[in-house]
Amino acid sequence: MKLARAVHFDESDMRVYASPARTGEWCISGGFEFSNWTEADLTGKARQAFSNGWFGLETGGRATFVAVTNLEPAELDDLTDLLCQHFVTYYGAPSVEAARPVAQEEIAQMAELCEDHEANTLLTVARELTEAGVRESFRVIQPQDAGLEQFAVHGSLDE
Repeated sequence: MKLARAVHFDESDMRVYASPARTGEWCISGGFEFSNWTEADLTGKARQAFSNGWFGLETGGRATFVAVTNLEPAELDDLTDLLCQHFVTYYGAPSVEAARPVAQEEIAQMAELCEDHEANTLLTVARELTEAGVRESFRVIQPQDAGLEQFAVHGSLDE
């Protein structure tokens, strides 16, 4: 099974999100957070989270980029439990057990999004409010082969 982890190429997520996801944190779309939002809710850092933020399963923070990677089967239950607890704590689910089917579906949707992409494929999300609700679209950025010259420093230690 594949899922995606938050990646950061610079410090911008630390400035644009009220609560940034940690680098390496497992993420899902997290569009559920915005299901009852209106244009009036789209201000400041909340607007950025709505527009482009992936949801971190451990912190509830947001990240602009995620990278597809393999998920160990043993990790799936832990991630589902985290999301269930989030639904209880922040969305008023009556119990972890009641939240489980919804949490499983959210994670399954993310796994489906990731399944056909090779490791290290980057994903971005874009959201917009429509009359029918929140519409999400995803962009795929294929991993690039990096040449050694991009990382090696050429020269002499005697200089």
